[in-house]
Amino acid sequence: MGLDDIARKPHERLTAHLAGDMARVNALIRERMASEHAPRIPEVTAHLVEAGGKRLRPMLTLAAARLCGYEGEDHIRLAATVEFIHTATLLHDDVVDASAQRRGRPTANLLWDNKSSVLVGDYLFSRSFQLMVETGSLRVLDILSRASATIAEGEVLQLTASQDLRTDEAVYLKVIRGKTAALFSAATEVGGVIAGAPEAQIRALATYGDALGMAFQIVDDLLDYDGSSSVIGKDVGDDFRDRKLTLPVIKAVALASAEEMAFWRRVIEKGDQRDGDFGRALAIMDRHGTLEATRQDALGWAAKAKAALARLPSHELGEMLADLAGYVVARVS
Repeated sequence: MGLDDIARKPHERLTAHLAGDMARVNALIRERMASEHAPRIPEVTAHLVEAGGKRLRPMLTLAAARLCGYEGEDHIRLAATVEFIHTATLLHDDVVDASAQRRGRPTANLLWDNKSSVLVGDYLFSRSFQLMVETGSLRVLDILSRASATIAEGEVLQLTASQDLRTDEAVYLKVIRGKTAALFSAATEVGGVIAGAPEAQIRALATYGDALGMAFQIVDDLLDYDGSSSVIGKDVGDDFRDRKLTLPVIKAVALASAEEMAFWRRVIEKGDQRDGDFGRALAIMDRHGTLEATRQDALGWAAKAKAALARLPSHELGEMLADLAGYVVARVS
């Protein structure tokens, strides 16, 4: 490994290592997001797909397959499938959340409208299932279709739990396992399946993806209180203003005094937010150490991801995946 490789961030090293495969994935994505009869579909899709995201999820599929020695073509289809599922969920999420910014750019629903975002998301889900079927693997179809259902289930659970102060850490973990970790886990698992890897390796890949996704989402939720807009691609405090009960707040509520509980009821349950409330929320979290406790939880999940990789063949891609788990949480270290 040269000095340039060492200087690169883990996802950049993955991108460089998988450049040939990713070029084919991107070409397939452009081909399948085309529509002869509805030009708005590629317009809306391209706005997100070409927005400069890291393509982390499809890279996980490619890396898992290659790590297990795969030399075929179906990992390209599966990586494109994973990206289409992810993009479809983003389009739908931005409508549900009434978001105005995604990856530092205006959201599709803001530039076009909610109807376009929902329908184009539906189109991408349909395209993703076409790609799954082309692999000829019922197991792959089962894994990715279950992940799609789990994602939707997680989002619905979040709707009912996010403004209810009775929501505890167990419910929060169910939400983020659905909305984020399920697709990470499926992305790595299908890579092992398509490569014909032994069952123990497939389980290890699924465990790695799950733990990486959990760490990833916990860090995202933490950065909303302890990050910067340039890092997270949205305004700091958006989750607070949207009254979302994420882990730092859940931990603070569990330790709240009567006065603090009255504050959380006002700003989260009733939505009565005033000037200075975000600063007060940060002060309460600081008092109880909930931001640091959340960071420790993220580090724990990253450690689980790294431990799962020990059950996989020795490979430079395995080292990159381990470094990726460390990098995900390094943003808040």
